[in-house]
Amino acid sequence: MELRHLQHFVAVAEDQHFTRAAERLMVSQSGLSASIRALERELRAPLFVRTTRRVTLTGAGRALLVEAERILAQVRAAHEAVAAVQGVLRGTLSLGTEQCIAGVHVARLLAAFRRHHPDVEIRLRQAGSGALAEEVAAGRLDLAFAYRTRPDTDQLRSVPLTSEPMTVLCHPGHRLAESGAALTAEDVAREVFVDFHPDWGPRRTTDAAFAAAGLRRTVALEVNDVHSLLDLVDEGLGVAVVPRHFRHKRPSLTALDLKGVGGTDYETIALLPPEQATSPAARALMALLDGGGPAPHRAEPEPA
Repeated sequence: MELRHLQHFVAVAEDQHFTRAAERLMVSQSGLSASIRALERELRAPLFVRTTRRVTLTGAGRALLVEAERILAQVRAAHEAVAAVQGVLRGTLSLGTEQCIAGVHVARLLAAFRRHHPDVEIRLRQAGSGALAEEVAAGRLDLAFAYRTRPDTDQLRSVPLTSEPMTVLCHPGHRLAESGAALTAEDVAREVFVDFHPDWGPRRTTDAAFAAAGLRRTVALEVNDVHSLLDLVDEGLGVAVVPRHFRHKRPSLTALDLKGVGGTDYETIALLPPEQATSPAARALMALLDGGGPAPHRAEPEPA
């Protein structure tokens, strides 16, 4: 099995099309097909179901994709580690993040990283915390800023960054805003809620808090961006339970503390591969996040 076979396999799996994958890889379609056939012969299993319109992964193909992505990520990390020893940080930094993550100004952090390491290509992806954890564990992302969704494993470790309480946001004319007092989960359980997709950290935190209190709530308005959530609350269409720093994004809304529910703090973490698999670019970004200068260019693992 050669690395190019795995690279060809991953490209076809991503594009679900031989012609598009061949164009992206700048190889002939016949050569790409031969590479996939060689891989299937070696593994003694079909990897794709081929149709006239597209190709899809078989069960064996899905199993191979997880390992192939991990192997290719480790190969990239090896190349980047050798370049770092030679005094130049280059390659790619693939970063994932939730929107408006607490304690991290992502744009400012990436701008500082680019100033220190102009030869590194930056790639950024926004998604929910569960999806980000999967992508870091699979080697598709170098690191991610997210909410803790699972314990650390041998493929994924977490570095705590910050923690803050959750807050209830409502329209200033809403009945809850009249008292201005802190609220319990019971006080708001019967309200109509605006909230994020279930994979987002704030939604996971709120769901867990209400479940712990033995309460059910109705999420009637589900969105995938912060501004839509704030707009809906601003129009009086529902209330939202969000991390406390959200109150500064729309000062016209009333923000009320949520009390009496254990475990409601929203914890932001950095998700990384194991120490030995963490790329030099990811180490350099974490060094900037910690308030230091550029990370030392060396291959051995460093504390995050």
